[in-house]
Amino acid sequence: MSANELEGSSTTLSLLLKGEMTIEMRMPYSSNATFLVSINDHQNTVKAIYKPMRGEKPLWDFNPGLHRREVAAYLLSEAIGLKFVPPTILRDGPHGEGSVQLLIDADPDEHYFTIFEQRQDLHDQFRAICAFDIVANNTDRKSGHVLVDKDSRVWGIDHGLCFAQDFKIRTVIWEFGGEAISKDLLAAITPLVSSVPLEVATLLTEQEVVAIGERAKWLIDGAAFPVDPSGRHYPWPLV
Repeated sequence: MSANELEGSSTTLSLLLKGEMTIEMRMPYSSNATFLVSINDHQNTVKAIYKPMRGEKPLWDFNPGLHRREVAAYLLSEAIGLKFVPPTILRDGPHGEGSVQLLIDADPDEHYFTIFEQRQDLHDQFRAICAFDIVANNTDRKSGHVLVDKDSRVWGIDHGLCFAQDFKIRTVIWEFGGEAISKDLLAAITPLVSSVPLEVATLLTEQEVVAIGERAKWLIDGAAFPVDPSGRHYPWPLV
């Protein structure tokens, strides 16, 4: 069974959490230790990305434990119904505790910049990611962190640098700036103003949880995607 076929089934999270993990290779070009792994439970086998805390490089603006933010992003995306983050769990692995995320089968040469102009049918999915990134305060939405699978479903990956208390978004998705946010997207975000899901909150600091609600309210009050007139709120490298 392929990863895309297994995604969404009731066994996905159980397989990621309890299956036997085998490291296949270390992923190139990653700033932190990131491994391609296979996970099997003697019935199904899937590929996944394993990011152990032990392999993180220290950052001045994020405490150790970026893998927990990966899991928090998945849980938040699920809780508000956007469901664009691949199934991601927290578990022990060959190099200790880390996040494990289902690998999505996508063309590695395609990314946000290559598909935006050609695939207008995907723009609503891009808008959802854009809104999520503002609420989650994503400081690293590179073009390559947006994937499209064979079924034209858009996925977002690499959320370790989300949820900082101070607003400092860095994203490549600015094409919707000034555009009104749809009622459906606003409705999805609105519950966060009064309450952040407990399973998300337990992975973050109290201040970071409060900031999620504040950003959600700011976005709802404005009812439009923000504009970056400075041009400084882009990640580097862009891809």
